[in-house]
Amino acid sequence: MRTAIITADDFGVSRQVNEAVEQAHRAGILTVTSLMVTGAAAADAVARARANPTLGVGLHVALAETPPALPASQIPDLVDKHGAFRIESLPVALALVARPAVRRQLEAEIDAQFALFAATDLPLDHVNSHKHMHLHPVIGAILLKVGLRHGMKALRAPIEDRALLAEPVGGLDIAKPFARRVQRSARRAGVQVPDRTFGLAWSGEMRAERVRGILETLPGGVSEIYLHPATGPYPLSAPGYQYEAELAALTDPGVLAIVAERGITLARFGDL
Repeated sequence: MRTAIITADDFGVSRQVNEAVEQAHRAGILTVTSLMVTGAAAADAVARARANPTLGVGLHVALAETPPALPASQIPDLVDKHGAFRIESLPVALALVARPAVRRQLEAEIDAQFALFAATDLPLDHVNSHKHMHLHPVIGAILLKVGLRHGMKALRAPIEDRALLAEPVGGLDIAKPFARRVQRSARRAGVQVPDRTFGLAWSGEMRAERVRGILETLPGGVSEIYLHPATGPYPLSAPGYQYEAELAALTDPGVLAIVAERGITLARFGDL
């Protein structure tokens, strides 16, 4: 049995993303989306989610780009003088390992993001993190700890089998060992994790022909395929990302035909 969870990340970061998520769910193969609770368009995203109850919504824990959930005074080691996250910097990454006080700040911030999600009254379909930051062993351990407190049932571990991709991908997949560790830790804790994830090598470039290729060779088990659809550019757009092409891929007639012909079950994390 082949099961595919089709995810859109960054729900709530802008109206352009929210519009694309709604379109891709109503007219395409999108089954779930991941909400940035501090995104500029989070309220609009929640309203759209309520209007589309078959869309699974999870938490996209964001520790970069969007504002923190907590005031800067409560997480001084995680933000810069402007109150913006600086967790991607080497000093903070090392401080998370060396200093318990910094880890407590991170736990408080992640807990606050879970609390904001709970305040929406949407069922928590799954959890993942912006830029896969939970692959950092300390961040991953804290996210798992906090997530279990909040009833987390499913988590992304971005393990991509590049041998199944229709086009050769060069370079070493340095994330895979860390992703496997996340998968093992989560499953030991009773949290559902798909067998594999697609979307890393072609992040921002998941065009229709690539999605068709993944689906045509999709193995048995549970696979997550994630994309970044949007109806157009927005303030936090990543350079080079083909947002509109990814939206087109989710509603592509050829993609829909392959799902039907191969008997692929489209699911939410909550359906596992």
